[in-house]
Amino acid sequence: MPELPEVETVRRGLRERIIGRVIAAVEHDTAKAFPNAAADVAQFLIGAEITDVRRRAKVLFIDVSSGYSLMVHLKMTGQLVYVGLGDRFGAGHPNDSLVNALPDKSTRVTLSFKSGDTLFFNDQRKFGWMKLLPTSEIENEDFMQRVGPEPLAEAFTPEQFAARFARRQKTSIKAALLDQSVVAGVGNIYADESLWGARIHPARRVETVADGEFSNLFSELREVMQLAIDKGGSSNHTYVNAEGKKGSYMDFARVFRREGLACPRCGATIEKLRVAGRGTHICPVCQVLK
Repeated sequence: MPELPEVETVRRGLRERIIGRVIAAVEHDTAKAFPNAAADVAQFLIGAEITDVRRRAKVLFIDVSSGYSLMVHLKMTGQLVYVGLGDRFGAGHPNDSLVNALPDKSTRVTLSFKSGDTLFFNDQRKFGWMKLLPTSEIENEDFMQRVGPEPLAEAFTPEQFAARFARRQKTSIKAALLDQSVVAGVGNIYADESLWGARIHPARRVETVADGEFSNLFSELREVMQLAIDKGGSSNHTYVNAEGKKGSYMDFARVFRREGLACPRCGATIEKLRVAGRGTHICPVCQVLK
């Protein structure tokens, strides 16, 4: 599944290209990928102009002039491919659908614009979806009610960050960091990177993490996430940026997928272990399990 920086990169690329486009037609292959009533699509989507492309955590929202929005979740293998006159880009799972003729066997939804441009939602594993709903009701969706604060929000403070972990005292700090109800959009790569930066062992229980350590972790997480966005995401196996190019963050990773190599801070050998059911990378010297 893409992490916040990858989805933010997708959002930025789409926003540059589809704002102002008017939707002329919609086709889909399964109700699972496009769980919307035909009457709603005809009334609120066909003929509507795209007014914005937004993101919350790992979910995209394509707002249209009718007061409705398409809530888009790429899940594990989803991709969005825009095809225009002299302009094409793919965002998401980097298979041949990014460059081959579309629609193909992985195409789940096709949005055709009056300008002649097209936006394809492809998904090999059929886990992703595009859900149409009133923009005013987005905040009432279960996902929106449960998801935690955006880690890069200007108003989000170190004190608020630490308070989000209060109900997870007995769990590992990594498991809590990955919990989307604690903080939005943090996945395996950026959890490992920020914990390394803060010198906190991922398996430490939350109750052992001091206020000062939470403050350091907050700063490291924001720095790591911002760098990843600036570099176009991690492209860890399955994600490319909005230009169809691999993100470059992994070129700057300090610990993730660097097992057997030297820690860039102390020179010790980076190790890989399993924490919170996930492959986890640490420096055994910098991150001591207290």
